[in-house]
Amino acid sequence: MRLYPYQRDALARLRSGSILNGGVGSGKSITALAYYVKVYGGDAEKQVMPKQKTLPNLYIITTARKRDTKEWELELAKIGIDTAHPSKSFGKAHVVIDSWNNIKKYVDVRNSFFIFDEQRVVGKGAWVKSFYKIAKKPTTNKWILLSATPGDTWMDYIPVFVANGFYRNRTEFIREHVVYDYHSKFPKIRCYLNEHKLYSYRNAVLVKMNFKRDVARHYHTVPVSYDRKTYSSIVNDRFNPYDKIPIKNISQFCALQRYCTNVDPSRLLAIQKLLKDHSRVIIFYNFDYELELLRSLKNIKGYSYAEWNGHAHENLPKTKKWIYVVQYAAGSEGWNCIETDSMIFYSLPYSYKQYEQACGRIDRVNTPYSDLHYYQLESKSRIDTRIVACIKAKKNFNILDEQEYFERLKKRHP
Repeated sequence: MRLYPYQRDALARLRSGSILNGGVGSGKSITALAYYVKVYGGDAEKQVMPKQKTLPNLYIITTARKRDTKEWELELAKIGIDTAHPSKSFGKAHVVIDSWNNIKKYVDVRNSFFIFDEQRVVGKGAWVKSFYKIAKKPTTNKWILLSATPGDTWMDYIPVFVANGFYRNRTEFIREHVVYDYHSKFPKIRCYLNEHKLYSYRNAVLVKMNFKRDVARHYHTVPVSYDRKTYSSIVNDRFNPYDKIPIKNISQFCALQRYCTNVDPSRLLAIQKLLKDHSRVIIFYNFDYELELLRSLKNIKGYSYAEWNGHAHENLPKTKKWIYVVQYAAGSEGWNCIETDSMIFYSLPYSYKQYEQACGRIDRVNTPYSDLHYYQLESKSRIDTRIVACIKAKKNFNILDEQEYFERLKKRHP
């Protein structure tokens, strides 16, 4: 196994409690495994055994898809670790690979090494509580996190800061740094205090991989239309034109705007035109009703069709021409594809992080292509315009902003 210079540089700067931050396809997994061996006195590149001859247990918490497709087993094999035969492996390492859904099973593990893949420790839910029990001192475990997009706001860093001992808990962080907008009807952060301290803590835990690609990404906007009359009824009249009832809340308001925009026939026509120039494409989508429309692509002569979502887990076709339809929630991360240079976004996700992860499925360090093409189907509807603006600004779509807009409409048209 050989590491690239930028991977060796990151390896030298890693510490237990770090976030290894590298772009999708930059080789974070193999770098993390090299660090696991290094912590205990070994050298994965030179196959130098650790001083104690036996490596402590390794726990890899990753996505369900990566666990099921055994991607980590392939990475482990590069350094001579066979998960099926620990006694014959390099360092006699015993490895457990499981999904974030099962992290609670390992809260009592001690004296081991954890790799938390595809960072999920955001907020204050069950996964974060389990993460604290594994990683927060005085536990004896060593650990690192892997992420291409470690945090959109300072709030996203709270679990890592707490686990590293910078704060006792989430409450202390909020009390010291967060100012809420008390004029808003909803919890909305106005600004952060003492940001210089937050920057110093982030610099202490964030290890960036200085990875420069020879691959160029090309983003193409594909204009599509939408039913303006129906959309106007939703936005201006706050009326559900499909069920013939008033709109009750902000969630329904946003969902109806997206539905009206995304079911327009112009989107499928745009995809069919793109297929004339591209023989293999990955198409990302959000909602089940979009999937029902996309399934009509099965009828395109000469193309194989497969999908990955909550309903079907089909592998990439092996034919010369294919269409692979993937739902963001199920497949925006945890798999790689170097057989195509083209991706189509039927609709955009609310999350910039999810969008970037999706882009990374074809942007890999070993891709044979020098140019990658991303086609975004975009209408001029307010909802599409707002989501596109958030993605470009590397932010998540904020439903609270839409709530305020919805409230203004109610005052204007009571």
